[in-house]
Amino acid sequence: MESKYQQILEKLDEISIKLESYTDYPQTATNNAKRAIKYKKENGSSCGTKVGWTRANQLANKKPISRDTIARMASFKRHEKNSKGSYDDGCGPLMWDAWGGSAGINWAQNKLKQIEKEKNKK
Repeated sequence: MESKYQQILEKLDEISIKLESYTDYPQTATNNAKRAIKYKKENGSSCGTKVGWTRANQLANKKPISRDTIARMASFKRHEKNSKGSYDDGCGPLMWDAWGGSAGINWAQNKLKQIEKEKNKK
């Protein structure tokens, strides 16, 4: 009985970690997302996906983001090679900022490590 109870507690703990959300991303990430949104509104753009622009709006409005969203932000690091230049140079720089820019991506990578470390302590 005790081990079954322990298994249930561990499962609930896993669920609670997945449901936690975070708003402690840097103001620079918020500002980068706002700048990308402003550019799109003023100049139009076919760049990005619905997911990318949803992320930009979450960051711009300081909305809570989940661990899964943080993991997606961290994985966006692979696009860093396309982040240089101006928004007029192509989609890379615009979408990099939409996802929080270097400040947001670096925060996400560090936050993901922190969340995993805390999870492993329990």
